[in-house]
Amino acid sequence: MLIVDDGRPATAVEVVAAGDLAEWRGRASAVELAWLDRFGFAGGANAFVFLPGGDGAPDRVLAGLGERESIASLGHLAMRLPAGDYRLEGATEPELLALGWGLGGYQFTEYRKPARKPATLLIPTASAAVLDELAAVNLCRDLVNTPTSDMLPHHMEDAARRLVEQHEARIEVTVGDELLRRGFNTIHTVGRASASPPRLIDIRWGDAEHPRVTLVGKGVCFDSGGLDIKSASNMRLMKKDMGGAAHVLGLAHLIMQRRLPVSLRVLVPAVENAIAGNAFRPGDVIRTYAGTTVEIDNTDAEGRLILCDALTLAAEDEPEALIDFATLTGAARSALGPELPAMFSNDDDMANGIAASGTSCEDPVWRMPLHADYLAMLDSTVADIANAGSSPYAGAITAALYLQRFVGKAPWVHFDIMAWNTRRRPAHPVGGEAMGLRAVFGWLAGRFSG
Repeated sequence: MLIVDDGRPATAVEVVAAGDLAEWRGRASAVELAWLDRFGFAGGANAFVFLPGGDGAPDRVLAGLGERESIASLGHLAMRLPAGDYRLEGATEPELLALGWGLGGYQFTEYRKPARKPATLLIPTASAAVLDELAAVNLCRDLVNTPTSDMLPHHMEDAARRLVEQHEARIEVTVGDELLRRGFNTIHTVGRASASPPRLIDIRWGDAEHPRVTLVGKGVCFDSGGLDIKSASNMRLMKKDMGGAAHVLGLAHLIMQRRLPVSLRVLVPAVENAIAGNAFRPGDVIRTYAGTTVEIDNTDAEGRLILCDALTLAAEDEPEALIDFATLTGAARSALGPELPAMFSNDDDMANGIAASGTSCEDPVWRMPLHADYLAMLDSTVADIANAGSSPYAGAITAALYLQRFVGKAPWVHFDIMAWNTRRRPAHPVGGEAMGLRAVFGWLAGRFSG
């Protein structure tokens, strides 16, 4: 879809915004104008027309940008243009357009043949960093799209080990009953009913003297809901409940590939929330790694359980930035829809910086409040806190407040994400999706690269 330009012959793709089309028409030939009028080309995003050369045969492409150059402007062209090599002309934001082209050409082909061969865009060497972003997003997409039969906790560990090997990082994995011996009771409890034992994946990379950045990703490889079982329709997409883990692995790849001067730690509690005779129950009480006792109100609020032990461990290092991603609540989707990640934070500078980065790189996030009074909704009569409450309101906020109890004083951001495109949009095919990943990387690169 995207390769660095090596000088090979390629079809030129000239881009024009809708507002600049009149000027373009003023210098076009009569033949070119006839072609534009024949196909009704008006400069809209993802619209294109082949223009004839001197011999009358199609020679180059005129592509519309819509109102402005954006990641969506050419986001459908990779799958609409005939297969072949193309080269952009006249772009003022070539990296953004190229990224949209590449993102839109993604296909998950592990289990079937490609629907078609995407058109390849040749990008200048100066824009080659776009390839790193594309690889990070597509790694996240691939992991989310993989069915649970090939993405159980031990498969998640395999994916982490491949990443570690690629970047010469370090990894430690705590599996099964060893979790109990180390005090990670919530991770063990949620995952113990699965045939694939629960585990905590711990990756480290970089110079220990550099600023500490820790990423935590929810790795529920499938969520049946546990004994509070989900309906069939609500269970259908639960292979994506490890989307948080996919995000932090994709983001870690980008950080390591760009060699940001940070001391990186990645924590992934990987479990399957299955049903068996040893599954945890409503009313059970678990002692967390922090020592806090948690009453189980609902076994389908399992993500915050596995995250709280990982966040407590992460906070011990006193990182300069602690960031978690999780497909945590349906309430966040009710509030913001499936395409806009909810962001919660205890640090205004960090939250504002990430939000600004998301706007700049067209990877939007939306900050939600940590309204402390709602923590009372998680009161328990037998434990320090309940993992969910009986109130139907503010579910995304109460989940974030639960997590906040375990991050200590670390500057922290929590993303409650969908990790899935429910509809096809330019640069965003249906299926697994990275949401907020590029926004966070942009902030990290600005904050820690000097």
